[in-house]
Amino acid sequence: MPINSRAMDKPIETLSGLPQGDAPHLIRSANWLGVKTLYYREVWRFLKVWNQTMMAPVITTLLWLAILTLALGGNRGGGVDMPFNQFVVPGLIMMAVMQNAFANTSSSLMMAKIQGTIVDILMPPLTPDEITLSMAAGGVTRGVLVGLVTAVAAAFFVHIALPHPLIALFYLLNASLMLALLGLLAGIFAQGFDQMNALTNYVITPLSFLSGTFYSVNALPEFWHALCYYNPFFYLMDGFRYALTGHNDAPLSHGMITIVVLNVLLWLGARAMVKSGWRLKS
Repeated sequence: MPINSRAMDKPIETLSGLPQGDAPHLIRSANWLGVKTLYYREVWRFLKVWNQTMMAPVITTLLWLAILTLALGGNRGGGVDMPFNQFVVPGLIMMAVMQNAFANTSSSLMMAKIQGTIVDILMPPLTPDEITLSMAAGGVTRGVLVGLVTAVAAAFFVHIALPHPLIALFYLLNASLMLALLGLLAGIFAQGFDQMNALTNYVITPLSFLSGTFYSVNALPEFWHALCYYNPFFYLMDGFRYALTGHNDAPLSHGMITIVVLNVLLWLGARAMVKSGWRLKS
């Protein structure tokens, strides 16, 4: 049988369907195609139900704004000299950002574990860093989009000056990342929706409400004022409020350093848990 010389010139195919000559390149670099695919999956998952994941937080935030403004008359700040509606809007936006970034990663992992589709995440040739990056990026995307849409909707009712846009972007991204990583850890730890709801109700929600969302911590008694500085969510609220209004209760540099350090620790923790496969492979 004659040998086709053109066929002999083609590279030998590996089991993955990629040319053998590309194998060393894949070993040396990250699997960016896999990272992008998993990221697109996470984004498409919440965009497919945009009415629930994007519009519902906006309506909830506007309802909070209306109720609080009507209850307090709209002419008192939470312990500061500014209209209350201008004071509370940054906190409400940040609360929506955090809740949705957390919900994206935690619900994605929980549904995958319950439905048995977690294998779709674990089986592809993705490293723990790549899985963590893809999942966290999906949560960050949802958090940022919810924050932007909520801010635009709130701007129709409250004047938002935004004197420090770069600082606002810093806190928007880091708040989304922090809660996305926390959601990833919660999704790994929880074995059912009852445990997930317990983590949300007993940890995330109290920390959000007690972080100065509706008030200035300077108006609190000394004990509670000091306690607020141990709440990481306080620095997210305080920094974002400074970016939108120019008012802050804590040194900005101290808050930024705390947030960056916490995000690094959360990243390392999430990566380690993904790598171990604890409650993911069993």
